[in-house]
Amino acid sequence: MTLRHLKIFVAVCEYGSITHAAEHLFLAQPAVSVAISELEKYYGVPLFDRISRKLYITEAGKHLLEYALHITSLFQEMETEIKNADSLGSLRIGSSITIGTHFMPNFVRNFSSLFPEIKIKVIIQNSKQIENLVLQNDLDFALIEGVLHNKHLISETLMEDELALICGQNHPFAQQEKVPLQELQQQSFLLREPESGTRELFDSTLLTYGVSIEPEWESISTTAIIQAVIQGLGISALPYPLVKNYLQTQQLHRFYLEEIDFKRKFFIIYHKNKYLTKSARSFLSICKNYCLEQKNLL
Repeated sequence: MTLRHLKIFVAVCEYGSITHAAEHLFLAQPAVSVAISELEKYYGVPLFDRISRKLYITEAGKHLLEYALHITSLFQEMETEIKNADSLGSLRIGSSITIGTHFMPNFVRNFSSLFPEIKIKVIIQNSKQIENLVLQNDLDFALIEGVLHNKHLISETLMEDELALICGQNHPFAQQEKVPLQELQQQSFLLREPESGTRELFDSTLLTYGVSIEPEWESISTTAIIQAVIQGLGISALPYPLVKNYLQTQQLHRFYLEEIDFKRKFFIIYHKNKYLTKSARSFLSICKNYCLEQKNLL
């Protein structure tokens, strides 16, 4: 088994067929077929099911793909790092929506002021999607909220945060500081989509108390939810940094649940086999120092 075998295997998985993989790799189709057969013989398991002339990756194939992606990407990074040691570098950074909205601009600005030669690409999605991009090596590292779902990822705590329960100023809860838990199920909820770290924390916290909420609205847009809450269409639970200004201008009211809070942590995540370059480590140090300064200001 060689690096060439793994590159061919990754290409077949990516393009979904031996023919298209061969075209992309500028190889003859039989050479690609032989490489896949040799891999299957080497490991003693089928990597693809072949049904009606189509390839369907097996569970063993999926497991191999996780390793193959990072072995081939690590080799590519080594080639780039060594061959272009004197050229400009780049970073591919992922972020969940809360961190991307409230913190990422400061992180990038501080980093760029110190390392103007480094190009930065940022992708902002919900936590689950960002996690998948890190696993596929489409991102060097990421900053997310919520718990990890894959054993191949490493996480480091960045900072602590909490969700705020909010309602409009004309909502009955606007006259209360604390609300009994049982009253929540009678309300119309406007929540983030299920794969977001915000939603995961909200749902899991309430489930520990035997409460399940079926929202009337689900949205990837925090702004849309905030505006709907202001208009009195329901209540929500959103990250405090994203609603802080609305609370200060009294467009929203924050209420609490008796004996329940929604505290959480933000995490730095990267693949356990990922080599973090000097610039990547510098960016993460800036993130940690910024968060520490913000904590000391509270």
